[in-house]
Amino acid sequence: MRQNASNTESEPTEEKSKVQGSQTLLRGLDMLDKVIDGPVKLAELSARMGLTRSTTHRLANALIDRGFLTFLPREGYQLGPKLLQLGFLAQGQADVVQIARPRIEELAAHSEDTVHLGRLENEMALYLDKIAGRRRVEISSRIGDRQHLTSTGLGKALLLDDSEETWRRIFDADQAGDAPRADYAAWLDRMKGYVEAGRAFDLEENEDQIRCVAAPIRDASGAIVAAISVSSAAQYMDDARMQSLSDDVCDTVAKISGDLGWTPGVQPPRRPARR
Repeated sequence: MRQNASNTESEPTEEKSKVQGSQTLLRGLDMLDKVIDGPVKLAELSARMGLTRSTTHRLANALIDRGFLTFLPREGYQLGPKLLQLGFLAQGQADVVQIARPRIEELAAHSEDTVHLGRLENEMALYLDKIAGRRRVEISSRIGDRQHLTSTGLGKALLLDDSEETWRRIFDADQAGDAPRADYAAWLDRMKGYVEAGRAFDLEENEDQIRCVAAPIRDASGAIVAAISVSSAAQYMDDARMQSLSDDVCDTVAKISGDLGWTPGVQPPRRPARR
């Protein structure tokens, strides 16, 4: 009977300890969020956390001991080297195809159209994945195909952060090859609009009677690392539907980008002209 009573008495203590541990963990994670934009002094960090200075100092020191925070004299607390290590390891483990697959499957089911995933490789759009649509539309693409950047929606989405100098060079190279003929002035005007909209269209430029809506996927730094496109026959892709579908495509890439560590508002790094 004594043993049972002892066990009963210990259970609230153990539960209380678990709650306190969870609370401390959440506070630590909150503190990392509070210093994400740069050094924060103790008084300001305490105010942001809603904790006393002594509690904030104690929690910050624990994070410093583990390398999650660092302290700069006269400036304050900022993210520590351990997060750089974890970020590097996480980026190396991130497989964009695996991460994006459930998202693009959902988009394909919702749109009933074919969804492609691709990335930039040797100034071509490399198709990494394809989810077939439900409509009786044959999209002549295969995983592993390489398509021109300037004539495909997916390719144009991969170029949205590039300079006009890079656009012109790639456009001329595509035109010198087997890309469909196009007028650069008209193409450039559309590309500027695509940059503002954050997505790109293929208006039967790459394949007759096939249209698509595409948008870029970004990593934690904001850089474009891949893109997705939704493709279908022109009869299912009038101008109004392409505009409405843009919201679904942009929402999907935002989710995939979030899975890769991107947060809204992160400005993409300036991409120098590629030669």
